[in-house]
Amino acid sequence: MSGHGHEHGAGDHSGHSHGVSADADRRWLGLALGLIAVFMVAEVAVGIVAGSLALISDAAHMLTDAASIVLALIAMRLAARPARGGFTYGLKRAEILSAQANGLTLLLLGAWLAYEAVRRLIAPPQVEGGLMLATALTGIVVNVAAAYCISKANRTSLNVEGAYQHVLNDLFAFIGTAIAALVVVLTGFERADPIATLVVVALMVKAAYGLLRDSGRIFLEAAPADVDPDALGDRLVARPGVVEVHDLHVWQITSGQAALSAHVLVEPGGDCHAVRRDLEEVLRHDYRITHTTLQVDHAPEQVLQVALPGDRSTADDAGHCDAPHGPVHREEPHGH
Repeated sequence: MSGHGHEHGAGDHSGHSHGVSADADRRWLGLALGLIAVFMVAEVAVGIVAGSLALISDAAHMLTDAASIVLALIAMRLAARPARGGFTYGLKRAEILSAQANGLTLLLLGAWLAYEAVRRLIAPPQVEGGLMLATALTGIVVNVAAAYCISKANRTSLNVEGAYQHVLNDLFAFIGTAIAALVVVLTGFERADPIATLVVVALMVKAAYGLLRDSGRIFLEAAPADVDPDALGDRLVARPGVVEVHDLHVWQITSGQAALSAHVLVEPGGDCHAVRRDLEEVLRHDYRITHTTLQVDHAPEQVLQVALPGDRSTADDAGHCDAPHGPVHREEPHGH
């Protein structure tokens, strides 16, 4: 076969604008970190004085908020390093490691808080409702400000989204704590404190599941959630001049940055380079995939024949890979 390996043009990677510069992201994250750290120290002291598990749990959650933002800042610096040596994509997946760490800490913290809440449901301690309410209301203001700061950063990054989910869950926790404190003040029902904690635990588990699921897909090199590889292969093979697409792989390098490789067979006598440019434009415009590696070759006459049941695969006659991965896409009925 004559090889027409894909050569990246000057504009191949122009689609990687993330909307907010890394420096701006770091500034917003740093501001959120300062707000959280100052309030966290004050809240621990108030929680101990008030005897409120909800306040102490909020403070513990804020500690993980601060840790998640620090992780995000470190990961952003690592991801910004240029590719070199054995790291041919650079350290872009450091951000995904950070997102996964955020998900795990949410789960672990949720398990500890659930245990403490159940223990206090059984034997509720005395709670200073007034002090608890005042602190919770202040916490709502602080977390709204911190959530606003992080929302101004690039949340298409799972790394930033992980930090945002920590702060958002903390905001929900303070709202729950404020409601519980109001119940304690008005009715003296002290079990409202651990009940509020259990509600927050449920929210933490939900956020953790989303982060671990999305980061896990990236580590396992699954296709982006909004891309169906089979439908994508059918779309490519339907383009003018394309006879077959096989060994199609699409995965994410990091959040918001997908890559694709495929072997494309063009009709005999067709313009391989024109077909490649057309496919790249489809991938860029319709799927926002700009990291592409397309091996484009002319198809021998055998590939144009429709194989009968039991016949030797035309893919083998065409000199395809010894062990092709995934379905072979042609302009004819085929299994996915």
